[in-house]
Amino acid sequence: MTGKAADYTDEDILKLFRTEDRKDYAFNILVRKYQERLYWHVRRILIGHDDTDDILQNTFIKAWSGLDKFREASAIYTWLYRIATNEALAFLKKKKRKYLLPVTDVEKQLSSKIETDEYFDGDELQLKLQKAVLSLPGKQRVVFNMKYFDEMKYEEIAAIMNTSVGALKASFHHAVKKIEKYLTEH
Repeated sequence: MTGKAADYTDEDILKLFRTEDRKDYAFNILVRKYQERLYWHVRRILIGHDDTDDILQNTFIKAWSGLDKFREASAIYTWLYRIATNEALAFLKKKKRKYLLPVTDVEKQLSSKIETDEYFDGDELQLKLQKAVLSLPGKQRVVFNMKYFDEMKYEEIAAIMNTSVGALKASFHHAVKKIEKYLTEH
C-alpha cells in the first residue's frame, strides 16, 4: 500500500511496524498521520509553539519506544493523545514546581503568551475564549479542548483520560459554566 498517511489504518501501520525492515517507514506514516492533530491538542494546553514542539517530540519518542508493546485495546490516536496529554500536563506541573509558581501565575503567564504569540491569528473573541479556557483547572481545560476544539466523543476522551464518561460530562459542564462566567465578566 502506498499513498497518503491518512489512507493507512491503524492495523496497516501496526502490521508494517511489526515487520522489522518496515519499522521506520511505518513510524513515519504514524507521525505524518497524527502529528498535526496532536500538535494542536498540545498547543491548546501549552500555548507556546516551542514548548508544544518539545512535548510533541517527547510524545513521539515515547510512542516509538512503546509501539512494540501496543496491545491494540484502543486506537493508536487514543494512545497517542494519552501520551501527549500526560506529557503536556507533566510539563506544566514541572514548570510550576521549577519556578515555585502558584497555578494562577502559570495561567497568567500562558494568557500573556497568547497575546504576544506571532502564530496566533485569531480575532478579539477568539483571544477572549482562549483566555477563558486558560483560566480553567488543568483537567477541565484538557477535557474542554478535546470536546470543543477536537470534537471528540466522550468515550474517546474517557479512554484517553482513563476516567468515566459521567465524570467527563460533569467536568465539561463545569468548564462551560466557568467559561461563560469568564466571558460575561471580561
